Order: sequence, then structure tokens, then C-alpha cells
Amino acid sequence: MLRKWFDPGKKEIKEAKKIADIVFSLENEMAQLSDAELTGKTEIFKKRYNDGESLDALMPEAFAVVREASRRITKLFPYYVQVLGAVAIFHGNIAEMRTGEGKTLTAVMPAYLNSLNGEGVHIVTVNEYLAKREAEGEIGDLFRFLGLTVGLNLRDITREQKKAAYDCDILYSTNSELGFDYLRDHMVLFAKDMVAQRGLNYAIIDEVDSILIDEARTPLIISGGSKNNNNLYQAADRFAKSIRDEDFEIDLESQSIALTPSGIQKAEQIFQLDNLYDLKHVTLVHHINNALRANHIMSRDKEYVVDNGEVLIVDQFTGRILRGRQFSEGLHQALEAKEGVQVKKETVTVATITYQNFFRMYKKLSGMTGTAKTEEEEFREIYNMDVVEVPTNAPIIRKDEPDYIYANLKDKFEALVNEIEERHKKGQPLLIGTIAVETSEDLSRMLKARRIPHEVLNAKNHEREAEIVAKAGLKGSVTIATNMAGRGTDIKLGEGVVALGGLAVIGSERHESRRIDNQLR
Repeated sequence: MLRKWFDPGKKEIKEAKKIADIVFSLENEMAQLSDAELTGKTEIFKKRYNDGESLDALMPEAFAVVREASRRITKLFPYYVQVLGAVAIFHGNIAEMRTGEGKTLTAVMPAYLNSLNGEGVHIVTVNEYLAKREAEGEIGDLFRFLGLTVGLNLRDITREQKKAAYDCDILYSTNSELGFDYLRDHMVLFAKDMVAQRGLNYAIIDEVDSILIDEARTPLIISGGSKNNNNLYQAADRFAKSIRDEDFEIDLESQSIALTPSGIQKAEQIFQLDNLYDLKHVTLVHHINNALRANHIMSRDKEYVVDNGEVLIVDQFTGRILRGRQFSEGLHQALEAKEGVQVKKETVTVATITYQNFFRMYKKLSGMTGTAKTEEEEFREIYNMDVVEVPTNAPIIRKDEPDYIYANLKDKFEALVNEIEERHKKGQPLLIGTIAVETSEDLSRMLKARRIPHEVLNAKNHEREAEIVAKAGLKGSVTIATNMAGRGTDIKLGEGVVALGGLAVIGSERHESRRIDNQLR
């Protein structure tokens, strides 16, 4: 009860409404300006800022300019609730806006206003596909119309191209690329070789809960050199495959594994040792522990996939392949030995930082997502950000059905396929959410057996993501997707779909994180 009374989000919305009213009162004035006059407003704002006027004082006019520019360039006119969200983001908070409420357009307003100080704004997305879509699409055109420069920071571009992108007023990038650029900048000998010359001024993070909570403790590691490790991977792998269930214990909660006394005895026999845990055998124990984890805890097509003789990590939060990344401490090599592919040399860590520590270095930080209220306290305590619930523009018409629980997996998938078949016959489009690549492929085989045409969107065919998502709302389409389809992708309904009940979204199971289930909704 007390939290409801003293919710800082409510206070923020109250203040935001006063600003939004002023923004809307300027609508007619901005509509009468020519394109050149509207673009010229940016230089006027910059001069006023340099003459001592604060960004807060410029906010209503700047937001009104962005609204009018958006109407002309994107043919979208930001709603009142989007202006509320923009105010919350500008004040360094998190705007919680429901799916389809237009978070991308909302972010343009605070990004434009903050760029006026000449220190640069970083807009952070969860993947390169989204960063590229915004920077090279209508949103990028909107910034360019307003006289701002827009940069795109991709993994494969050169140092000179990165430097040019960081010098832009607005930079679109993924969280991982920003983090790795920061580490690389701190490894150069001369300051002139750093790509981020202006430092870390202001970041707007899209899907902020995914980056600042789910992946907060994920270490970004730059490796160099290689360890001379006597190539114990294959020997440890053969041992891990030869032992029985009674020879090891798994703690599911901590995802750790350890040998039981019978397992230790077998290891000592196989490796001809008196005491496995003698200090001189510490490297062997490390290899055995990695081999046990690789063989008995980690699953192919869930935590990783094998593609062209290479073990590739699957991001558990976005469902995407993390190319060029490896599990550390020799675990990646243990997986390579398990899968019988070429074992690469283990590397030494040269530089490392977590997302949490990296993003806290920004002078100002804000974000937006559809699912943050459940982690409100964490955001406040760690990042000093409040979660502001922005109301929807129109009442929510989604129908939330109760969960169904089955005695076993066979019954569950039988019921799921029956439900899909029944709705598909009516022509209703379906999106089926799964939590692993393996589950999505199992379900795909079941649908093929029933001759139901469908698309599968997972880490193995992410290149076709845009094409698959574009068709997902059409009449009669069936799309099976891992959680990679839940972030930043809009599914537009085809003709006649609303009459059939709209898009039916079915989750095959609950995810560990309640927010990822909410994302699917």
C-alpha cells in the first residue's frame, strides 16, 4: 500500500503530463513551419544551449519539433503516451511501455534533445539486425532530416569506420560491441587510437531489462596468446563419457557437477594416480570438471550449436548465436572434444568487464522495455533508475488464457499440436514460443508429420529473421520461435486476421524468467 502511495513512477508521470500538454499546445505552430525552418530549429536549440539555457527548458519545443518531423518523414505522429515515455527516458529513468506502443519512435525525442550538447548519444539495441534497421531506415532518416549525423557500430567494421561512427551525434550499437570497444580502447598505447574519443555521455538502452538485469554479470572478455595445456581435453572427455550416473552429482540450481567417491576412485584408476586432489594434479581436475559439465549439464542445440565443425554459443536470453565468442576457462574446448570437432587452443584473458560495471560508467543512463516493473528495486538500487509505467494509447484487447499442465511431455506436445492444427484449419496465424533450439526442432518435426506448413525461427536460421517475422501475422501462417522473436520485432496482422481472433500466441513452456514470458505476450 505504501509503495503505491510513494511510487516515484506515478510522480514522474504526473510531471510528464504537464510537459506533454505544452508539447501538444505547440502542434499547430510547428505544423506551419517549412521543412527548412523545421531543420533549422536544431541549430537554434544548440545556440540557446550554448548561451546557457538548460536542456530541460528546451524540452517541450524540442519534442514538438521531433513530433512534426516524424509526421513528415515516417508518417507517424507520436501519441501523448509516447511523449510521456520520452520525458521519463530523458530524466534518466526506464519507460515501461507495452509491446506495439512505439518505443523506437519514443526514444527519438530524448535522443534528439540530449544530442544538442554535442557529446553524443548511444542508442543500444540487443542485436545488430535492429541497430541496422533503425540507423539505415526511417528512424535514421528522421534524425538526418533534423540535421543530426547517425552512426552504426557493427562488429565487422574497421577501426577508422568505428571512430567515424562514434563521432556522430547519434550512434546505434549493440551492448556487446560498445563493451568490447571500451576494452579495446583501454589496450591501445596512444589516446588518438581510441574509437570513443568523447567518452561515455548518455545511453538509451532498448530492452533494458535484458541487458542490465539478465546479462548484468555476463563478462565481456578479450583474450590473447594461448595456454600450453598438454592437451588433456580428449582424455578428460573419454573419462567423462565412460562413467555412470552414480559416479557424479549434479546441483541443478547452481548448474555445477562434482565426482562422488566412486567417481574419484575411477579417475585415479584411469589416470593412474594415488590422489586425484593432490596439488600437482590441479590442471587435470580442472579439465575433468569441464568435461563433466560439457557432457552431463550442457546440451547441444540449447546452450550451443555445432555449425560447420565449429561450436557456437547460443545466447540464453535472446536465442541468438554469439559468433566469435567462446566459453572461458577451457569449457569451450571441452565442448569441442565432446562433439568431436577440432579443439582450438585455450586463450589467456587480457581484459574483462561486466555489462553492469560498463553501463554504470555513463554520465546518464536510461532505457525502455515492455517488462521491467518486476525488477524495479534492482534497477533503483544498482543503477539509480526508476521504472515508470506508461499507460497504453488504447485499451488492451489481448485475451490471456490460463496455463495448461500435463502429466508428461508426450501428452503436452500432443495437445499443443492438436491446438495448432485446429486453429490453422480456421486460417488463424499462430506464433509458438519455445525456450530452446532443440524444442523448436522437435515441434517442427511433429508439425511436418501432420503436414502443417510452418516456419522455424531459431539461432540456426537467424539470417531469415526479418522475412519470417514479416509473414508471421498473415492468414494461415504458423511460426515456431525461440525467445529471439520476442525482442524488438513487430508482427503486423494480415487482411481478415482480426475477424479470426488475431494472432494466437502459445508458449510451449514457462521460461525461468517471468519477464521473457511477458515478452512473448
